[in-house]
Amino acid sequence: MTEYARPIALRPALIDPFGRHVSYLRVSVTDRCDFRCTYCMSEHMTFLPKRDLLTLEELDRLCTAFIAKGVRKLRITGGEPLVRKNILWLFQALSRHLGGGLDELTLTTNGSQLPRFAAELKHAGVRRINISLDTLKPDRFKAITRWGDFGQVMAGIDAAEKAGLAVKLNAVALKGLNEDEFDDLIAFAHGRGFDLTLIETMPMGDIEGDRTDQYLPLSIVRARLMDRWTLEDIPFRTGGPARYVRIKETGGRLGFITPMTHNFCESCNRVRLTCTGTLYMCLGQDDAADLRLPLRASPDDVLLMSAIDEAISRKPKGHDFVIDRRTKQPAVSRHMSVTGG
Repeated sequence: MTEYARPIALRPALIDPFGRHVSYLRVSVTDRCDFRCTYCMSEHMTFLPKRDLLTLEELDRLCTAFIAKGVRKLRITGGEPLVRKNILWLFQALSRHLGGGLDELTLTTNGSQLPRFAAELKHAGVRRINISLDTLKPDRFKAITRWGDFGQVMAGIDAAEKAGLAVKLNAVALKGLNEDEFDDLIAFAHGRGFDLTLIETMPMGDIEGDRTDQYLPLSIVRARLMDRWTLEDIPFRTGGPARYVRIKETGGRLGFITPMTHNFCESCNRVRLTCTGTLYMCLGQDDAADLRLPLRASPDDVLLMSAIDEAISRKPKGHDFVIDRRTKQPAVSRHMSVTGG
């Protein structure tokens, strides 16, 4: 792994049918994870055969094509992206676009591998990362993640901070499970200078349980938080779907991602690429485009660029997330780990 995809001359920006500029690509490099979080996947997952995955070189080529098309932000996701073999090669390869067509290269991680990789990620050009942390209670952490080690994740957060990475913590709001901890999570995050984002659980994939029991509207959470904290709306954006407030008492930022109670589709600038080369134009829709076929059909990128344009022309206005309380079936059959968190 020494050669990178050749630079591509910049092309006209990707504009969807509703006039939105697609400038943000989330790339799932693996569907595998070393955790089995109860809201994300079954404990007995069947993962993709490794032979079905794009090579890291192919992922680099695809990302390079999107950057040439006007994508300014890349987020590497999974599964857990840092369990992919030789994944640092991809970060190092993509970092050559920083300061050119690419504004930011970042990732979302469960934190378990950060003691090994935090310093090298910073060296590769990553400046900001998201770490999933739904609880500060070790026993509860084990119950939520099934396979996770709380101490390992705390060590990963320490390693990220030591490496100089800006950290944002993500917590999924789970009814009856962690809803008593949001005040503590705010104090923990803001006490260390981190942002915190709360996320509504999304109906994606079979998790061997009733997801409707987990769903907690963030409108309720926000109302409860206002009993203790002073929340001030601010225009801060990171390029993603979160809407932020500043907490007057801590000075820190708190984000809300609300796909169920208040969707964020009107300003959506994102598409998602899976580790098999499938492009989803919307997280909450099943329509997708196969980019692996044009990628492998020719060593030049004419067919690939055309396929990307055609896919963006089908980007829908919004998602269809609903909680079906009659059938208890997920709104989207694929797991979040397949699409990329």
